[in-house]
Amino acid sequence: MNRARKILSALALALGLVAAVVIPADGHTPPRSSATVRASTVVAGVDLHDGMTYSSGGTYYMVGSMYGCGYQWYVASPWCGFGVSTATSINGPWSTPTALFPPTETDPLTGSTFSAECGTNDGHGCFNPRMAVRNDGVWVLWFNEVNGRSSATTNAYWIMGCNGPAGPCGASAGLPHGSTHKPVLHQCNGNNGDFALLKDSAGAGAIVCSYGGTLAEEHLDSNWANGNNTGSNALGGLTGVAEGPGAWQDAVTGTWVMTFSDPLCGYCAGTGTGYMTAPTMMGPWTAPANVGFTAPANGRRDITATSCGGQPRTVSMVDGSPYQGIDLWTGARNETNAGTVLTPLTYNPAVGTAGDGQLWVPPVAYSC
Repeated sequence: MNRARKILSALALALGLVAAVVIPADGHTPPRSSATVRASTVVAGVDLHDGMTYSSGGTYYMVGSMYGCGYQWYVASPWCGFGVSTATSINGPWSTPTALFPPTETDPLTGSTFSAECGTNDGHGCFNPRMAVRNDGVWVLWFNEVNGRSSATTNAYWIMGCNGPAGPCGASAGLPHGSTHKPVLHQCNGNNGDFALLKDSAGAGAIVCSYGGTLAEEHLDSNWANGNNTGSNALGGLTGVAEGPGAWQDAVTGTWVMTFSDPLCGYCAGTGTGYMTAPTMMGPWTAPANVGFTAPANGRRDITATSCGGQPRTVSMVDGSPYQGIDLWTGARNETNAGTVLTPLTYNPAVGTAGDGQLWVPPVAYSC
């Protein structure tokens, strides 16, 4: 998995994010109101990273990777697992994280523990916990294991059935839904990197994954357990952007908007956020091209050059509105103290139409 780590900026820890479009528990995106005031949310002192936020039944949830037990990226060290915190408000206070599943959970393919495979063997890690709720009300957890590929044609993803929005997840969770499953994927085979889950208003799902420096997409089956071999590779024709994807459907125009780290960069601070759009969840995706013989390729597709001093992680749907999640990495191999920003995203297609020679203003925006 292409992992990025950033330098902690003036903004303290922001809230995690939502599966690149994990829509509210009812599976629908409420229409936006011009009277709704949204502000950036910053959460500090919570050991949850590269994750997401979501709400269900009036409770807010934040999930992410934990480092407090001593995990260090690319160093053989204990893997701390994925944690979840709860709050009665998006602004917290957040509870002390508890594990979504024990790190000693067994990999059903190898018989080894995820603690060993993600940490003590070589420290390559497991990242990007993404929770989603299916149309039947069952919660599922996806994550990626960097060394989880058994061959060049398999993927590094895992899916766990969960017994609720805060877990527990995995086979050890038991009835009614605890399970551990290696998905069958096609467009996202041979991949081990960052990813996002998308969900449309009908509850259909898709995965957007990093793939050799590009982004790929695949439609999921009704159980969100496998891909159905419908999708595409090299989204937007872009390269060097295979990190931190997230997407949402604009409630006003129906346009799908995807953001991503531009460029991909492990543990980097001040990385740009790029964007592309599509008429449907499954594309086709288009990124604005720059003009000029010596113009940088990302000149018009980046909505910010520094991402609030961090790196974009994914898009969260919180109370029906999209937020950009940003990891504020400290630059250390242990990111216990890193922060995350959750800042409102806006899409205005009337912007970004300036003619050549005028200042280009992207139709996608967020503020720090």
